[in-house]
Formats: sequence, C-alpha cells, structure tokens
Amino acid sequence: MTIEPDTKDWTWVLNEACPECGFDATKVDHSMLAHQVRVNAVAWLSVLAREDAKERPSENVWSPLEYACHVRDVHRVFVERVQLMLKEDDPQFANWDQDQTALESDYASQDPATVAEELVEAAEIIAEAYAGVAADQWQRPGTRSNGSRFTVDSIGRYHLHDAVHHLYDVRG
Repeated sequence: MTIEPDTKDWTWVLNEACPECGFDATKVDHSMLAHQVRVNAVAWLSVLAREDAKERPSENVWSPLEYACHVRDVHRVFVERVQLMLKEDDPQFANWDQDQTALESDYASQDPATVAEELVEAAEIIAEAYAGVAADQWQRPGTRSNGSRFTVDSIGRYHLHDAVHHLYDVRG
C-alpha cells in the first residue's frame, strides 16, 4: 500500500500555530534553532528504539521508522538549502519529491538503529549550519520551486516545524 502524497503547502505555519502539533513558528527565535533541532533529534532515539518502530498504525500512514527516515532526509535537504542561501543571492531550490525519495530509499526496510544514528548526524549538521549564520545573514532570501519565498530565518523555522510535527505524528 502506498501512502497518499502530501501536496499541502505548509508555509502558513510561519504565520500561525499549527493546530495539530501546536508548533508556533512566530515564537521561535532563530538563535534557538540549532538547540531545538538537536533536542528534537534526541527525542527520535526513543521512537526508533520502540518495538513497533517498523509498524504502520494503518495502511495509509507511515510507520515511526518511515517518519524518522523522512525527518533525516529533511535535515539533509534543508542544510543544502541554507548553505545555498548563504552562498548565492536569492537562489531557487530544486524541487524535492519527498514521496519519491521515500519509495526510492525504501524507508520501510531501513534499520531503525542506523536511521537513529543518521538522523542525529544530519540534525547536527543542520544545527551547526544554523549556529554559524551571522547576524546579517538571517534575512538572505531563497525561493522554492513552487514560488514560495523564504529567508534563512523563515526557512529555519519552517524546517523546525517539519521535524516537530512528525515527532508529534509518531507520539500523538
């Protein structure tokens, strides 16, 4: 059974609290991004250690393992985007098909212990990227392939919501 692709535009979470997970990007200061990404990554360790980490709660919902693989890959994609924003003037990001990545990488068959290590490593890399952003760089712009515009600050808060929201998905 394949998961129905998520085609929603989640950029609205930059302006209002998410009613599902409670994350409020308007209350996140960029000075805390690195710390919050690291804290979130550590929380995934207990999720991936669960006996049911590979089990889908229903046919059309990812397992905790699959969500963790996605979060790992989100960290990897966002570090590329942040680095691009810091190097280039107003870059356009290549489209990333998260659903295709899940299929091609066969998230469901990956090893939870390996994913745990990879997720923490990817989180540390993006956390270091956020920690290294100079004061005058937080407003550097970039544009997603669908036209959504971000600054380093807003893409960081958008990125953090993704990790927080998916942790909520697997914890309830």
